[in-house]
Amino acid sequence: MKNRICVIFTGGTIGSSATADTVGLVVERKSALIEKYKHRYGGEIIFDELRPLNILSENVQPSDLKKMADCVRAVDKSVYDGIIVTHGTDTLCFTANLFSQLFCDINIPVVFVSALYPLDDERSRGVENFAGAVEFIESADFGGVFVSFQNYGENCKIHLASRLVSATQFSGEYESILKVHFGEMVNGEFVYNENSLNPSLSDLRISRSHCTADKLCTDMVTIQAHSLLNFDFYRFTTVKPKAVMVQLYHSGTVCTEGKEANFRNFLAYCKNLEIQVVIAPVDSKARIYESVFGLNKECIVAYDMSFEMATVKVLLALGSGLKIEDELKENRFFEMLK
Repeated sequence: MKNRICVIFTGGTIGSSATADTVGLVVERKSALIEKYKHRYGGEIIFDELRPLNILSENVQPSDLKKMADCVRAVDKSVYDGIIVTHGTDTLCFTANLFSQLFCDINIPVVFVSALYPLDDERSRGVENFAGAVEFIESADFGGVFVSFQNYGENCKIHLASRLVSATQFSGEYESILKVHFGEMVNGEFVYNENSLNPSLSDLRISRSHCTADKLCTDMVTIQAHSLLNFDFYRFTTVKPKAVMVQLYHSGTVCTEGKEANFRNFLAYCKNLEIQVVIAPVDSKARIYESVFGLNKECIVAYDMSFEMATVKVLLALGSGLKIEDELKENRFFEMLK
């Protein structure tokens, strides 16, 4: 073993401190996170530090994501057991899903680490999340992109980055889609989650093809279905998006009756403007409700993946000049539940 890990710091709460009622970024020359980890866990691992940017994740721009990706690409993978990327929790889900695509073929583990509270707050689990990432990297003999995150009262879980879904409201806890995490850390050891929805460890060891979609286009509008949603307010008279994504209810439905709330009327409006419409999430094996029967012929459907992953794929398709339908059929890093 090389016993060497590259740590890429990008800011976020895990790189912040609290003053009164405000949380703000700090500028570090020496990492408090690594120092706290060494003090608590010891070990002989060598950590090399990179700081391509220092930003609160809610403010991340496409150029910032490119800096992060370029930083990962520039790391000499032959020197390290793995890479840890620190990141803010607010947009952790998006970046993790994105990087699971950009680096689907990487031959060492890339693990995202974050914290709900600054390290100087006793409620913070930043050090625990970092320790989970370190221990997972030391045990893994495969590559890919993962997330190390400990919810309150649980062991530190390891998630496939391609299956991480948005944090729960207020509590900020993270789960994998259908709450099927990839594994967890128990007494410093990685324990694989034996679940039929998970890829096997052997699957992780098989080489994967490089992702050809590597550019983002943000010319997209996202709409979340909710009761009495008035689609008539979405009128693109000044700026027209290239695509619209609609997040459906858990059963894959959306209102298709009435006038203002009728999704089919909105589809007709978008078709007239040559705007592509994508709906997600949709379980390809589930029964179809009569309210949405035939929608798969009227718009693009993202089957068997989280809405978060579908969003990433659509943005990559638009930015890379690929057909959205083709991009949604790719299964680069076990994002599809099948």
